[in-house]
Amino acid sequence: MKNGANYLGAGRCRFTLWAPLSKVVELNICPPTQRRIPMRRDHRGYWETTVDDVTPQTCYTFILDNEREIPDPASHYQPQGVHKPSQVVDHDAFMWTDAEFKGIDVSQMIMYELHVGTFTEAGTFEAIIARLNDLVDLGVNAIDLMPVTQFPGERNWGYDSVYPYAVQNSYGGPHGLKTLVNECHRRGLAVILDVIYNHIGPEGNYLWGLAHYFTDRYKTGWGNAINFDGPHSDEVRTYFIENALHWFGNYHIDALRLDAVHAIYDMGARHLLQELSERTNTLAKATGRNLCLVAESDLNDSRVIKPIELGGYGMDAQWCDDYHHALHTILTGERNGYYSDFGTLRDMVSAIRDGYVYCGAYSRHRNRAHGNSPEGRPDWQFVVFSQNHDQIGNRMLGERLSALVSFEALKLAAATVLLSPYVPMLFMGEEYAEDAPFLYFISHGDPALIKAVRSGRKKEFREFAWKGTPPDPQDTQTFMRSKLHWEKRNNPQNNLLLEFYKALISLRKGTPALSPLYPRDIEVYGQQTQRIVILDYKKARDNIACIFNLSAEEATTSHPMLRYTLDKVLDSADTIWGGDGAKAPDVLDADTQITVPGLSVSVYRKSDE
Repeated sequence: MKNGANYLGAGRCRFTLWAPLSKVVELNICPPTQRRIPMRRDHRGYWETTVDDVTPQTCYTFILDNEREIPDPASHYQPQGVHKPSQVVDHDAFMWTDAEFKGIDVSQMIMYELHVGTFTEAGTFEAIIARLNDLVDLGVNAIDLMPVTQFPGERNWGYDSVYPYAVQNSYGGPHGLKTLVNECHRRGLAVILDVIYNHIGPEGNYLWGLAHYFTDRYKTGWGNAINFDGPHSDEVRTYFIENALHWFGNYHIDALRLDAVHAIYDMGARHLLQELSERTNTLAKATGRNLCLVAESDLNDSRVIKPIELGGYGMDAQWCDDYHHALHTILTGERNGYYSDFGTLRDMVSAIRDGYVYCGAYSRHRNRAHGNSPEGRPDWQFVVFSQNHDQIGNRMLGERLSALVSFEALKLAAATVLLSPYVPMLFMGEEYAEDAPFLYFISHGDPALIKAVRSGRKKEFREFAWKGTPPDPQDTQTFMRSKLHWEKRNNPQNNLLLEFYKALISLRKGTPALSPLYPRDIEVYGQQTQRIVILDYKKARDNIACIFNLSAEEATTSHPMLRYTLDKVLDSADTIWGGDGAKAPDVLDADTQITVPGLSVSVYRKSDE
């Protein structure tokens, strides 16, 4: 490790700080063993010293040029918050019991995104453990944690974090996260961690003025971009790439979800994402573990997920917003903001067939052509969803899909995601139609920053023409309103939806043709006038046909190219799933007319088994 406090054992610790703009740097060991120790500088601006009589509870700061005292920008723990001293962590002290767990290939993941602070009443890593068996019973096999790195205060989405190496103190700190990961692995659950390499939050950001971490050559939504390609950028890249290895190594994280990679500006010959892919692959081979990188990208650029040898960046997978937008606009009718580019059945067919809807076509919202073709990329490189933290939390009132559409539409949305050819992801609570909003919340200490956030949120909503007043992000009640109500799973209709999700996941896992591991062999048919989509999976030994009626009106159709007989295995309109009664036939062949109730899905299967 080039940065931070590296505990060597037996009371010895090496401290390293990159501060090329400082002429003198001292390590300040805090009371009760108060000491100030001069640090030595190398030719690249790294200051270093190795100290005896240090314990994993030792707190410390750095003193720059005899006047500025700062916590460690590569701190592994901030027990008293972002402005107080950092604490040494002994990563070797934790007793891992997960040696047999080697991770899960991304192609086989069924992801579940959650926010630690609102997932349970207590809002801690330890409290999540009590709910892991519920997630296993649901059928998901990978939890995706929204950022858990240290942010100001106790309430935040995590994207305002300012210590990329430190685990949030109010969630349970380093020991709490390790305990959660260990317990997940014991149950066969992989852990994905959301990390932010495109910006650093404003409050408590001690990287400013310390070194060449930022550049004014590029601008992002958060201000000056991180310096990944300019002078002195080698050390900046090291800081972030070592951060990824830190999570894989010290915390046994299985995959990283990289936030908004479109805001990572790197015009060099070897893009940061490529270097990160190479280093991750090297570590995976050395350890025999499945280590994955999943990008969030607004570019619709297949280069992000192409292998490095084909000129790509080598990300294992990416979130696919187009899939969400195509489905959301059809189910809700919303067409404001970025939804103005979507809303037709053709969009939904394109999303199911290609992942991207915009593969170079003109975008009205962007006023330019957008995207390129993902042809040749396997289906498992796309992560799809009907809800996630952004698409809910960036609504003015934080409404979940359960507040916008009917119960039948919720079942249809679930089937459209879980029976897709892509890797599905759920957002916490959607499986039982949680109706608590997921709002944007903060607990900053800077009054000017709080005012700026309030103002910024109001501006953000203008193009959507939503009515009302945004809840105050700083208000504690905004956070409390966003917590899940687990007891609602026991209500009859909520429980019915939960069982429907379980049935869909079981069908996906138990049907070879639905596995993204297989080479692509699907056909997608769209019937615009009736808003019917037929998704046909063909395998030598396993065939599946999914008939989606995306209209509220009943429709009658037929399978356009059916060459065999299929038996119905699931129908969302059936009374057992709270519908008004199934009308689709139990057996389907080439001559069968299929009556499909509005907002429903019928699934048919033929298997030689």
